[in-house]
Amino acid sequence: MGRAFEFRKGRKMKRWDRMSKDFTRIGREIVIAVKEGGANPDTNSRLRTAMQNAKGVNMPKDRVEAAIKRASSKEEGNYTEVVYEGYAPHGVAIVVETATDNPTRTVANVRMYFNRGNGALGTAGSSDFTFTRKGVFKLAADGLDAEELELELIDFGADDIYEDSEEDEHGNEKHYIVVETAFSDFGQMQKALEQKQLNVISAQLQRIPNTTVHLEGEQLEEVMNLIEKFEDDDDVQAVYHTLG
Repeated sequence: MGRAFEFRKGRKMKRWDRMSKDFTRIGREIVIAVKEGGANPDTNSRLRTAMQNAKGVNMPKDRVEAAIKRASSKEEGNYTEVVYEGYAPHGVAIVVETATDNPTRTVANVRMYFNRGNGALGTAGSSDFTFTRKGVFKLAADGLDAEELELELIDFGADDIYEDSEEDEHGNEKHYIVVETAFSDFGQMQKALEQKQLNVISAQLQRIPNTTVHLEGEQLEEVMNLIEKFEDDDDVQAVYHTLG
């Protein structure tokens, strides 16, 4: 009974940690969007996307509004978006997207994680070529048919449409339909989904690996530990890797 309780407690803590990280990440997305294009989501597509993603992770409305208000003030500093590339051990390519108010701190941390994880921080272009940037939209699956949706969206740049699922912060399984587009089609797909009034849970530009590396045992654990170090850093927005 004690072990079961500790296991449930551990899973709950991980979900709360993930939710806190999501709130921090999206809060920075909102700040960057407002600084870039203003506080009106009707005329700022990047802000609309950030607000959409906030809703997808159940970020409270008052926190979203506070982030927009804070971003609109002169007191709020700017975040710089910096992408770092490198390799984990055993040939796994890694790309780390960050948003930081202190690039010196961020690059020092990223380099430290690579070095301590037996990896290596590379130069621009050293590992990004192993990924393809794509638009990835998650739609609530209720009432939708993936095959029918593909026919509706193919003219707007849909490359692939498939069903997927994941656990929410309460441990319940949530089902999605995922729509992938080319990087260049992200904007027109976003408009199409808005016009069709579909329930978009999240909209992101992601890096999809062109090839993957299969590892097992201690090698797999070593790479996963390095990836988790990046993901736990508050300056890190996303981590992409070729681990299969």
